[in-house]
Amino acid sequence: MSVQLRQGESVDSLLKRFRKSVTSSGILGQLRQKRWHVSKGELSRMQKKKGIRRARQKQRKRDQRSTR
Repeated sequence: MSVQLRQGESVDSLLKRFRKSVTSSGILGQLRQKRWHVSKGELSRMQKKKGIRRARQKQRKRDQRSTR
């Protein structure tokens, strides 16, 4: 993964673009997954927990919007 420095661009904005490209590509997520072996059962449990957490967050946002 590489990002070229544009003419007149600061190092801070270059780093910001690099971080954005890395997160959008999903490289860090794959690295974390491959760091340790996770069984299929454990992976499905983690995904289920993540889905439940996401659904609860969406519900909280909906509740906050309706109370305003």
